[in-house]
Amino acid sequence: MRYISTRGQSPALPFCDILLGGLAPDGGLYLPETYPQVSPAELETWRGLSYADLAFAILSKYIDDIPPADLKALLDKTYTADVYCFARPGDDPADITPVRWLEKGRLALLELSNGPTLAFKDMAMQLLGNLFEYVLEQRGETLNILGATSGDTGSAAEYAMRGKHNVKVFMLSPYGKMSPFQRAQMYSLQDANILNIAITGMFDDAQDVVKAVSNDAEFKAKYKIGAVNSINWARVLAQIVYYFKGYFAATETNDQQVSFCVPSGNFGNICAGHIARQMGLPIAQLVLATNENDVLDEFFKTGVYRPRGAAETHVTSSPSMDISKASNFERFVFDLVGRDPAVVRELWHKVDKGGAFDLRGTPYFDQLPSFAFVSGKSTHADRLATIKAVYERYGVMIDTHTADGVKVAWEHPQPAGVPLVVLETALPVKFAETIREALGCEPERPAALAGIEALPQRVDVLAPDVAAIKAYIAARV
Repeated sequence: MRYISTRGQSPALPFCDILLGGLAPDGGLYLPETYPQVSPAELETWRGLSYADLAFAILSKYIDDIPPADLKALLDKTYTADVYCFARPGDDPADITPVRWLEKGRLALLELSNGPTLAFKDMAMQLLGNLFEYVLEQRGETLNILGATSGDTGSAAEYAMRGKHNVKVFMLSPYGKMSPFQRAQMYSLQDANILNIAITGMFDDAQDVVKAVSNDAEFKAKYKIGAVNSINWARVLAQIVYYFKGYFAATETNDQQVSFCVPSGNFGNICAGHIARQMGLPIAQLVLATNENDVLDEFFKTGVYRPRGAAETHVTSSPSMDISKASNFERFVFDLVGRDPAVVRELWHKVDKGGAFDLRGTPYFDQLPSFAFVSGKSTHADRLATIKAVYERYGVMIDTHTADGVKVAWEHPQPAGVPLVVLETALPVKFAETIREALGCEPERPAALAGIEALPQRVDVLAPDVAAIKAYIAARV
């Protein structure tokens, strides 16, 4: 299996090379040359597998430069009840990602927040930490990870990488824009290999700095810069697994279809669903939910992709989706335009210059329905109403981002016999202020995380200046 850039001007590489590299040298994102197909017979044999065994079956189709026994050991080490230890009452801890029915056979939540940072990002990031450590030790190399977070990616990355051999993490986050719990999860870590930088701007400013540093080939090589954001293909790859697991949990036979509703800001989570569908998973619809930062909803409704600047990006109560430039969207557009890198280069030439592109009136827009995407958006008032309604109807407390998903899911009822599974993104305790506003009570908090906001915090505040960030990194590696 070789991986190619969406912009077509970088050499095809094996998995372990792109694992450490992040962005392709031409500024594009890596994808496999072709998507492996899953036969009905394979799907049948996969139905009863444990999470770790299912991950091995899927990832083996994409990773052929790690010996199978070693890959199996890494997955067995990652996907255990000890790592995903925050299972809810009534769940089997061995399930890793249980399905919780709100309306039996019709509407469900796929619980993805049982990991150490209580967010779905743990599902991929824990594996990424183990993969990085394995490959670096095999090669005798070191890596300095540069990432940007709007809330949950940063803590998931830091908890996955803390104490790992040969790895340092430099994580950029928007100053004052995350919840107190999210900040505490990141900034309270005292591990020497974890460095937090709060950027005086929005998430998109931090993401732009990461891309600019990654596009400086000389600096990237000299300081061994890698990526853990969802621009890293391994993140998307790991997330494909829970779409298959969710499908099996929500159905009884492989003759059934399932739809998934996915809260999405950077398009990484739902991109994994798109790829699962391309592989042959029977997905009827992919329902994309945004918050007030609705650049993706606008595209799927109109064909216009118009990233916003920081001044137009809203600060919301679902802050992990306060994103107006969706990095992973380039991967989907690559497939939409028939995998023609010249078209992608032309479109992203406009985006990279701060512009937009419009696919209306093109054959590509005509192809859009065949990818089965629909979309909607949610506001703060919607979140409050949805959190309250879900709690009163079903006795289930959900976080703000999951509420965006449920609200949009209610707007897209599926045909009889097609369950709609909403991907949970985090536990409510991460957004306690909004839960109190919606329900008038405190969200439940795992005992192991009591008082986390009161712990000492380590963070440096810097402007979103590429030269300043480079200097910061150079002085600490």
